[in-house]
Amino acid sequence: MPIETIKNRRDFLSATAAGKKFITGSFILQMIPRGQTHPVTNPAARFGFTVTKRMGNAVTRNRIKRRLREAIRKVAPRHILDGHDYVIISRQKALDCTFADLLRDMEFAFSRIPSMKNDKSSPNPHVSAVK
Repeated sequence: MPIETIKNRRDFLSATAAGKKFITGSFILQMIPRGQTHPVTNPAARFGFTVTKRMGNAVTRNRIKRRLREAIRKVAPRHILDGHDYVIISRQKALDCTFADLLRDMEFAFSRIPSMKNDKSSPNPHVSAVK
């Protein structure tokens, strides 16, 4: 399954500024419905990956992104919502943990992040609306 990616900075920033987020040990998952930022021309979900230079050199950062993309390929078909943008921000544990642990974190994050209705409060302390 090919993954549709977020290509411009404006879409990354809108997901981090106004989206919902869920924090795990290996990454931070942020989600926003695309209709809030600009009109939806392609209803498929899009993904963006962020790995900072603090994680290591280019080889290390690319390895982390490959692991996250593969985990998305395995988990996303059951959990993604069309017309939404998802940004995954890596943490150091994404490189060090086993792939099974990464998949477990991914499953948990996607199952817990709420769909964006009109509620700004969340009963779960790990899920929050970023303003």
